[in-house]
Amino acid sequence: MGRTSSSASRFERRGIDLVPDTERYGRPRDLMFLWAGTTMTVFTVVYGAFVVALGLSLGQAVLAIVVGNLLAYPLLGLASVQGPATGTTTLTISRASYGPKGARVLGVFAWLTLVGFEAGGLILVVFAALTLLERAGVAATPAVQIVAIVALAGVQLLLPLFGHAVMMKAQKYFSAVFAVAFAVMAALVVPQVDFGAASTAEGASLSMFTVAVALVMASGGLSWAPSGSNFSRYLPTTASRPAVAWYAALGGFVPYVLLQILGAVTASITLDASDPISGLPGVLPAWFVVPYLVLAMVSLLVQNSTNLYSSGLNLQTAGVPVSRIGMVVADTVLCAVITYVAVVGESFYDMLNAFLGLLVVWMAPWVAVYLTDWRLRRGRYAPAELADRPGDRGRARFGTPGLVAQALGMLVAALWLHSTTYVGPLSTWTGGADLSIPAGLLTASLTYWALARRAAFRSSDPRERATL
Repeated sequence: MGRTSSSASRFERRGIDLVPDTERYGRPRDLMFLWAGTTMTVFTVVYGAFVVALGLSLGQAVLAIVVGNLLAYPLLGLASVQGPATGTTTLTISRASYGPKGARVLGVFAWLTLVGFEAGGLILVVFAALTLLERAGVAATPAVQIVAIVALAGVQLLLPLFGHAVMMKAQKYFSAVFAVAFAVMAALVVPQVDFGAASTAEGASLSMFTVAVALVMASGGLSWAPSGSNFSRYLPTTASRPAVAWYAALGGFVPYVLLQILGAVTASITLDASDPISGLPGVLPAWFVVPYLVLAMVSLLVQNSTNLYSSGLNLQTAGVPVSRIGMVVADTVLCAVITYVAVVGESFYDMLNAFLGLLVVWMAPWVAVYLTDWRLRRGRYAPAELADRPGDRGRARFGTPGLVAQALGMLVAALWLHSTTYVGPLSTWTGGADLSIPAGLLTASLTYWALARRAAFRSSDPRERATL
């Protein structure tokens, strides 16, 4: 699918095909800046406010945030380790366990997940832009809404089109700017908190605490795991595996914990903290509202660039024969349409809660199969296993162990899910607890291990290169 240009003035055309050794660059610590810049958004603050909205006290919310991220971000780190070894994307590597045809279904799931996050981010960006326009005296008429959606969708298109090299550089600078801006925001909000009153709040039950932990995991490290190797694949094959895992996990973990705690703290002084555009600015001084709205817009556009870059790659893994650039453009158009529907219908928060609650059903089993397969084969992959070519014969097109493990994991996760739109029977029987993630992880991992542990995994020949 073409060669990747090292020039910042040209669009990257490489899709899921293998990155040759001659085009590898960077260091594992670069991943820390990428994920820090990606996760430092007002969305992260909102997730912290959602935790308190579940009825948790401030102390419970902080504990749920720390525990949830400690469980989730190592998954992103471990899902980034395979990139340098294979030179391709995370969902393409999944073909080793699901088969080239079987992995197409997971590619569609992963694509839909990122489209959901992209649309959610763009919706908030548009809300922030319309708020700024109204402060400037421009009414949010239907025509203004459409122009804002089209213009902002076009802006978020740029970084993904330029590709990996430009995004890695840009995220390094954005992460520093965002860190300063959110530090100022914290300095303005925290002094307003009555920690004495917050510490005596009654709080929620243990079952609701598990729901909060699941929300934290789903909104953070677990949802980013399918994109892990998409960005580590350009690292040299000699890159340290522990360093890749550590820097990727740390880059997302630290901002998520700090900003989610900021969201929880803010929710303790205003019930509108879960509304980052019309609610949360109410606790900010008047002079900081406009900078805050600009920060919200820029940070979410940067986060969406990471989503857009990965979502097109996932759709290629799903077997759609379109170039990476074509995928990015198509995703942007789809996000613009979803954004228009949400802005007109004012149903954003219901959509977001339902989306977060349901995505763990497929994602927890997937990451379990992916990492169990990696452990069983000791990190060795054969490029032929990752290719999806119609002319290939003599090898399985569907990976039965992976597909069976995925199906069983999804079933168990759904039975133990507690979301705003659905509560599984096992959750009901356990007092409303949400154990969908650990149940899905454990079921899928043990099933795959039992079915695939005797497989003769082939080692990757460094001289063998497949066109994916």
